[in-house]
Amino acid sequence: MASIYKRGPYQWQALIRRKGFETQAKVFNTKAEAENWSATIEAEMVRGVFVSRKEAENTTLSDALDRYLLEVSSKKKGVYQESRRIETLKRHKLSKRFLASIQGKDIAEYRDERLNSVSQASVRLELALLSHLFNTAIREWGMSGILNPVAQIRLPKKATNRDRRLLPGEEERILIACDEYGGDLPYVVRLALATGMRRGELASLTWDNIDLKKRTATLPETKNGEKRIVPLSQEAVRILGDLPRRFDGMVFGFMDSHSITTAFIRSVSRARSTYEKECAEKGTKPNPVFLVDLTFHDLRHEATSRFFELGLDTPFVKKITGHKTYQMLDRYTHLRAEDIAEKLDQLAKKLNSKK
Repeated sequence: MASIYKRGPYQWQALIRRKGFETQAKVFNTKAEAENWSATIEAEMVRGVFVSRKEAENTTLSDALDRYLLEVSSKKKGVYQESRRIETLKRHKLSKRFLASIQGKDIAEYRDERLNSVSQASVRLELALLSHLFNTAIREWGMSGILNPVAQIRLPKKATNRDRRLLPGEEERILIACDEYGGDLPYVVRLALATGMRRGELASLTWDNIDLKKRTATLPETKNGEKRIVPLSQEAVRILGDLPRRFDGMVFGFMDSHSITTAFIRSVSRARSTYEKECAEKGTKPNPVFLVDLTFHDLRHEATSRFFELGLDTPFVKKITGHKTYQMLDRYTHLRAEDIAEKLDQLAKKLNSKK
């Protein structure tokens, strides 16, 4: 039989001593909570299904997030992005709760609250982190007796793949703004459009891995964890040839890939402002989507689409871009219906000429 003691004016402590089991103790705000907890634990002991939740009951989500960052996130390539998500989670009131007390309804409440301020994709990533944290705590940290509450809720819908292409005139204005920004940004943007390389791949490029004679750039380790050799077009070789050599051996001088993003966003914003000013001077209404909702990753999307438009087959494009599966490239083959229509007309003309 559990013993329940009043602990101070506002708390109650439940204490369970049972032969064959480690002593279980927990403090509650009300006597009713202490009695309910005791009844549950004793019933599990009688049925032989009791598993101690002591560690999970004494570890807050905030503490678990700190441990996760140190032991798990730090070993990932996306440690910076994940560390930002962890900071977001730690600022939420949920982080003060003990792991054993967090239920599916609490995660659902967090999900709905976050959806009011960030995208579905961002919430899915935060929930994926939480889910992996709970699984790690259960399987590797020995926090038995708890369930993964994220597995009990409905996740936000998966975002559709972006298909943002550069509109006519956008590339020219972006490049002008990048030239005005200065530094290595103009070269990074032009090389991204010429090669389809990812932001992180561009930031980590070294001259030791570039052979301008063979026209190749070797990426020792990519996002997929595999080595890739990127063929360089004449335009890519020209861009690299115009770059001054750095003493540290790096091709570009950005501290990290996030610095590239910051510089790019500022340049696009500047290009949009210039465009709006010109429209105001001409008395015309600006296009509401021109130079809007552009990310640096859209340059990779644009480059990949152009490879297909040049007539390259999927295996060749996959080799250049490093996409892991052919399915990932499916969406690039039907982006511009007008181009397909033009090719159909050309094919029809050829067939008619043979008749």
